[in-house]
Amino acid sequence: GKNEYDLLVIGGGSGGLACAKEAAQFGRKVAVLDYVEPSPQGTKWGLGGTCVNVGCIPKKLMHQAALLGSALKDAQHYGWSIAQPVHHTWSVMAQAVQNYVKSLNWGHRVQLQDKKVKYFNVKGSFSDPHTVRGLTKAGKETVVTAENIVIATGGRPKYPTHIAGALEYGITSDDLFWLKESPGKTTLHSKILNVSLECAGFLTGIGLDTTVMMRSIPLRGFDQQMASLVTEHMESYGTKFLKRCFPTKVEKLESNILQVTWKNTDLGTEETDSFDTVMWAVGRAPDTKTLNLDAVGVKINSETGKIIVDANEATSVPHIYAIGDITEGRPELTPTAIAAGKLLAQRLFGQSSELMDYDNVPTTVFTPLEYGCVGLSEEAAAQCYGSDNIEVYHAYYKPLEFTVAERDATQCYMKMVCLREREQRILGLHFIGPNAGEVIQGFALGIKCGATYPQLMKTVGIHPTCAEEITKLHITKRSGLDATVTGC
Repeated sequence: GKNEYDLLVIGGGSGGLACAKEAAQFGRKVAVLDYVEPSPQGTKWGLGGTCVNVGCIPKKLMHQAALLGSALKDAQHYGWSIAQPVHHTWSVMAQAVQNYVKSLNWGHRVQLQDKKVKYFNVKGSFSDPHTVRGLTKAGKETVVTAENIVIATGGRPKYPTHIAGALEYGITSDDLFWLKESPGKTTLHSKILNVSLECAGFLTGIGLDTTVMMRSIPLRGFDQQMASLVTEHMESYGTKFLKRCFPTKVEKLESNILQVTWKNTDLGTEETDSFDTVMWAVGRAPDTKTLNLDAVGVKINSETGKIIVDANEATSVPHIYAIGDITEGRPELTPTAIAAGKLLAQRLFGQSSELMDYDNVPTTVFTPLEYGCVGLSEEAAAQCYGSDNIEVYHAYYKPLEFTVAERDATQCYMKMVCLREREQRILGLHFIGPNAGEVIQGFALGIKCGATYPQLMKTVGIHPTCAEEITKLHITKRSGLDATVTGC
């Protein structure tokens, strides 16, 4: 056809890159547009999207830094002599993390070159359903035409612009991972996001005074019993929580100290405190404003701003598709975006008809005590099947590595939600404890394959691990028996 490319992908994050590289494997002519608008605080980064630059990757590395801090405390119980007090230097950690992220940016550029995918560092907007005009930072224009276009621009953190001083003095997760110096005493303002709990967790873990202010429940969309255990554990390790509080203004005092004023809805009082850093984690907004979607008629959900897609990831306009966080009703997770991108390319160019299956997607929240899950929360299962038709097996357990270190295991807990009928198919598995991600990843396969409770009971555990306790779950919530695991 008259179009220059077979496929144009707008957005060089996990989903977009996976889609572009997969299409290139089929020998198609592919281009990727990627452009990072600096954050309000001026932070910018390279190719690779949120996960690589300001998401999962730096987050997990900083989480690891905090875990090492706990390991140092434990080490003494195991006979290691460690000079006290131990001290953490933010700049050393930040430099190492940032260098690794830059190596990933470079790696993505090299991969695109190797696969002969054309990379444009321009900001794109539609002029018609097959044409996108891109502007460079300097304002130079490039016009790209393509047979098929995939929108994969993801989202960016929101600012609560109605709060005075929020934009001027606050940062978001877009900035935190790129700070050169320690954020110092920090307050995170959270609308329930796992991001704020993860960040608060590692900030506390590396020894910073950290306060989370939350208006409502933690971890919306997750199992609420598990969410409460996660926040309880964080509280017991020093993260402060101001529950049912919301900030009203941020002011700058001398020597760059920020004063935050908030309302306590329970007491009806107004309170203030001063902080070095104020971080907003109030949700993410889809990055669609500059795409000019109206002009080509791509339908979005007016409430969320996300693009409406069908099971085929197709938008309301033929030949225009959307994947990842920008799409309505999809999980905001890197692996689902990657899988959806690859499958889309295979359907477009490889005679495949396989659709992305968004059921039973496992995930983990990397809080100091990790929480991993796959399948339905207890609430969702009860809503779906009726509480009389589900059986919940649960246990509190103590990881062996906590014993010698005399670490508190009050919040180490797991539960499995099953259908009650004779097969007892497993609907959901929830695990709080060390290495939750590694534990859940393995069980996710079984649950994807339709595992049942009797099959689980035939699975032999690996002794002595935390995951082994899942294969021994036998106490139901219905029985009212004590769910604490003792001995072998």
